[in-house]
Amino acid sequence: MSQAVLVDLIHGCCAACAGASLLEESAADSQVFLLCGKSYREKNGLIDTLLTSCTSAHVLDSGSTVENLYRFKQTLDQLDLSSITVLTTAQGKEVLVHYQDLLFTAVYAFHYKERPAEQSCPGRRGSARTESPGEAVGKEVSTFMQQLPALKGQLSVLTSTLIPDCFGHGFSTRTGGVSYIPTLSSLNLFSSSRRKDPVAVVMENRHRLALHAGFHPRPLHLVKVNHANDVWVLGTAEPESYDAMVTNQTGLVLAAPGADCMPLLFADPVSKVIGVAHAGWRGTIMGVAMATVNAMITEFACQVSNIVVAVGPSVGACCFTMEREQALDFIRIHPDCVPDPESARPHVDIRLANRVLLQNGGILPEHIHDNTVENRSCVTPCTSCHPENFFSHVRDGLNFGTQVGFLWIKETGERARLPSDHTDHQEGR
Repeated sequence: MSQAVLVDLIHGCCAACAGASLLEESAADSQVFLLCGKSYREKNGLIDTLLTSCTSAHVLDSGSTVENLYRFKQTLDQLDLSSITVLTTAQGKEVLVHYQDLLFTAVYAFHYKERPAEQSCPGRRGSARTESPGEAVGKEVSTFMQQLPALKGQLSVLTSTLIPDCFGHGFSTRTGGVSYIPTLSSLNLFSSSRRKDPVAVVMENRHRLALHAGFHPRPLHLVKVNHANDVWVLGTAEPESYDAMVTNQTGLVLAAPGADCMPLLFADPVSKVIGVAHAGWRGTIMGVAMATVNAMITEFACQVSNIVVAVGPSVGACCFTMEREQALDFIRIHPDCVPDPESARPHVDIRLANRVLLQNGGILPEHIHDNTVENRSCVTPCTSCHPENFFSHVRDGLNFGTQVGFLWIKETGERARLPSDHTDHQEGR
């Protein structure tokens, strides 16, 4: 099985010390990477000697460690490699694990092989630190990410005319971020241990969304999806998992993810209460939408007639099919939710199902903004049908990206954000 070997010449030993280990550790089918940095390579001619001894070597000699390791990850992804052996010292490992946590995910398996301290080169201990390695690496990585160019065009969000101006809100699209992996490109907003987009990239994408949409520096609270109907009332103990949140607190941005599943936004302009929910087909059947409404009513005395609901981008009946037995649950909600019930795999309209359940629970039909509403800007396009604008699990498979619906209560005196107020990251910034 092909793997990558990363030889740490910045934080570990010099080229002369690494040579013997490099030849010993790198198998015939391994891709070897020399982490040396530009200044170190210029001062050490032994790098070229190592290159002649290992023809599969790549030199990582950019100006900063974070840029070198980001290039390293890009090459790994191009070569479809995920197993990495790192040759370094204990001091080098102490630093490199912090880069690993920010720039990689659990998809990549790192195996550190430390050189004994006595074999390390003298005089390469580094200067005295005024901050911990983790803090220093975090600042370096954040600064680097901010300088990356936006991919796939400008960042944009969809907004609903139903959400009053006393709230800030939106539904993200996939453009204007820094994620480079095709199915995650470019504004992926969720990092998973099973996907290749790391924490640093996702946090930069969230930062750019916050600047564009106007909620920076408020924190973004994303629901911990369980595909059920549990609702967290902020201010109480946070559960391990839940698919909806409600609050009357200002200064917080609630968000629900979606990549075919629906991000739902709930707002009561009279009581100044908000909620968000993640509704896939399981959550829809379990009633997560009305569970959110009921939490707003129970916890904050909202009136159901005052609550408005915006349904975000999600998979349409045109692209979503299920086994016939599963589809029966949606026929029970309303026959129109399954337009072809006799098919081997019927199409299912989970958006219509949520509308029916909300209306049955007392939400006024005109207070639901989805794709069934005429003469109103659409905020509920089919994610699978529009690859240029949205991520889709149905379309892209397991390594899919994630967009979000987000909502917050504006502070007193906070003005509406206009398109001219939006701050976008341009190339080179």
